[in-house]
Amino acid sequence: MRLSDSFLFLRSRALCVGLVTVLGLAAAGSPAGLLVAAPRASARPAFKAVAFDYFVLFNPDSVADVIEPLFPGKGRDLVNLWRTRQFEYTWLRTLTHRYVDFSSVTEDALVYAANSLHLTMTPADKDRLLQAYFHLRPWPDSAPALRRLRSAGIRIITLANFTPEMLRANADNAGLTGSFDELVSTDENQSYKPEPRAYQLGLKHLHLPKQQIVFAAFGGWDAAGAKLFGYPTVWINRFRQPTEELGIRPDRTAPDLEELLDFVLPPEAR
Repeated sequence: MRLSDSFLFLRSRALCVGLVTVLGLAAAGSPAGLLVAAPRASARPAFKAVAFDYFVLFNPDSVADVIEPLFPGKGRDLVNLWRTRQFEYTWLRTLTHRYVDFSSVTEDALVYAANSLHLTMTPADKDRLLQAYFHLRPWPDSAPALRRLRSAGIRIITLANFTPEMLRANADNAGLTGSFDELVSTDENQSYKPEPRAYQLGLKHLHLPKQQIVFAAFGGWDAAGAKLFGYPTVWINRFRQPTEELGIRPDRTAPDLEELLDFVLPPEAR
């Protein structure tokens, strides 16, 4: 039994006992064996919304489909270095107060990664690679999980560093746009996760207390940032990475979205 279910059970039992006392079943004339029905526990879920980092839903490694034909044998190295530099640049720009949007960061990171690997990249090559971030392949469990959340009445937003154009293009290309209540980009207030201002956007758009919003993180550092902000946090650790040693742990770590559904949805909706 989950903690929330235990609490509801104990509360119902306490109410039942209180009613029995008030009605004075032990008093003279009270019918023997009179029972007072306890109120039934609500079937409404404890959580009202899920805020997704986009890489939870879209596979960042799908850019390798474009890289490998251009640079045979270098796809994996370029994917890893490119993505690492993307996020390092967002952190450095946050610290130095030199914001540019994530599309620009992605371009800068690509140029660095190609130069680091001594790859000759033509302007056409660069444009083709950058476009790959507008056509990411969704993970196989993304669409079914979004459908189940929506059918249970859970609101769904993104809370991602991607620009609004990147968010919309990927959702449109995957046929998932209608699965979201909103596509929220941290570009709205020129912030990057894990800065608290970035996570604050979830509260602004959902108009809910943070305790009712589950944050689904792709990176361990993002899971730590969201948890520190105060969101109930599930780390979708698709690449089986070790936990970041930052002195804080997410509420749950899962290899896929099935455990996110188990965390968010009430038992009758699973």
